[in-house]
Amino acid sequence: MPDTPPTAVPLPKTTPQSLKTPRFLSLRTITALVLREMESTYGRQPGGYVWAVLQPIGMIVLLSLAFGILVNKPPLGTSFIFFYAIGYLPFDMYGSLTSKISAALNYSHSLLSYPRVTWMDAILARFILTVLTQVTVFCIVVISIMMLYETHSHFQLIPVMQGLGMAATVGLGVGLMNCMLSGLFPVWTTIYGILSRPLFLASGVLFLPDHMPRGVQEVLWWNPLIHIIGLVRRGFFPTYDASFVSLYYGYGFGLVLIVIALIFLQAYYKKILQL
Repeated sequence: MPDTPPTAVPLPKTTPQSLKTPRFLSLRTITALVLREMESTYGRQPGGYVWAVLQPIGMIVLLSLAFGILVNKPPLGTSFIFFYAIGYLPFDMYGSLTSKISAALNYSHSLLSYPRVTWMDAILARFILTVLTQVTVFCIVVISIMMLYETHSHFQLIPVMQGLGMAATVGLGVGLMNCMLSGLFPVWTTIYGILSRPLFLASGVLFLPDHMPRGVQEVLWWNPLIHIIGLVRRGFFPTYDASFVSLYYGYGFGLVLIVIALIFLQAYYKKILQL
């Protein structure tokens, strides 16, 4: 008896629509949200991106002039403007990320009614644009100062990248926590505003933690921004040891906050959007 051929199993038809996997749809959505953010933040004001550079420059110049009158020389190097620039710019990156991520859901509230736009897309879009903007500003300002002034510095890429990466991680973690807490408890926005006011003075922007009394150093160590700024300064001044810096603590602090915030946002983001 001859063998009968096996019955052919029909394959599913492949259509262009079926090739659009959720991954690519999400990538297109995030890209569109980034472009929307660029237009709304920088495209509607005269000068656009120029202000993203001029604002930190103005703050750095004011700090340099004020403390240049009071102090004979900066704690590191010979340039006040350079010392404060490599302290203020990482702090500004953290602050910008925290502010942007905290308001991400409210900012994109109207778009989240579309099925293809998720709360994670809104957060990632703001995170990506803010990091790219802040890193660009950091490079422009620091390179310009090094070309205009004698800084007696020696650039090392790895510590600077570690410091900026830590600033991005901690900024994202704190921003997500604020997004979640302020969404569930609106009073948290006011509480955080009060708690965060001393951060500028307690983060090592204006001083070196190594020069503080031992008891003060032990308290300041718990502030992750101390580690961020210490890493960046180590990257420009190889003789500056910054022995207090801990990569494990800095990155761990940010990652723990990110995980906790994402768990709660996944569970309560609908409730947050309804408030």
